[in-house]
Amino acid sequence: MTLSAVGRTAASIVAIVVMVAVFGALGSWDGLVWRGVPIFALLVTLALLVQWVAFVPAYLAQSEHYYDLVGASSYVVIALLGALAKSDPRSVLLALLIIVWAARLGSFLFSRIRLAGADRRFEGIRNSASRFLLAWTLQGLWIVLTTGAGLAAMTSSKVMPLGLWAWLGLALWLAGFLIEVVADRQKRQFRLQADNRDRFITSGLWAWSRHPNYFGEILLWVGIAMIAWPALVGWQHVTLISPLFVYL
Repeated sequence: MTLSAVGRTAASIVAIVVMVAVFGALGSWDGLVWRGVPIFALLVTLALLVQWVAFVPAYLAQSEHYYDLVGASSYVVIALLGALAKSDPRSVLLALLIIVWAARLGSFLFSRIRLAGADRRFEGIRNSASRFLLAWTLQGLWIVLTTGAGLAAMTSSKVMPLGLWAWLGLALWLAGFLIEVVADRQKRQFRLQADNRDRFITSGLWAWSRHPNYFGEILLWVGIAMIAWPALVGWQHVTLISPLFVYL
């Protein structure tokens, strides 16, 4: 890897850290604090730091086997901590939905990589410290941006009873979660057949959508944003970028 390539990678990591810092500041607007520090900012910082800590043994072992599992576990931890900050019904609901989603997807991806033996996304990356670190840093950004609206609502000083938006959001989340689970299961069964190894699945939900699992993913994060929205204040509304980020 050339010096200029390392420089570009380092610049990308710095840019991500700046994005997380700005997002953490905006999401902390009028939010709850712990020992004088905004809880939202603490949680997004924790999400990023966990990825960096996990990078060290992963790089030493030249293995990405625990990449998705660490990511899923990070979702669970920050959702639990976020719910403990306020513990109102909205926070508990948001944390529960994020944890269920993360536990399901994390275990699914972990079992998939164990079966495959390697993740093609990391070919040519795992043996480069800077590029591998960038991959882990990007995962931290992904966690922060996707959970942003939910975490902001959990740590907001504004408490609102669950209403129509929450129930509509829950319905969307349930629909998206079901679509994602079914699509992933259909694709796995398709891939288990040797004749389909180099073919793209076009049966089941895949006959109606090119990537129904991604469609389900978008839907459920829209649901999370809808549940979170009534509890957001001021600049915290920036965190509603979450489903748009997932879509992009």
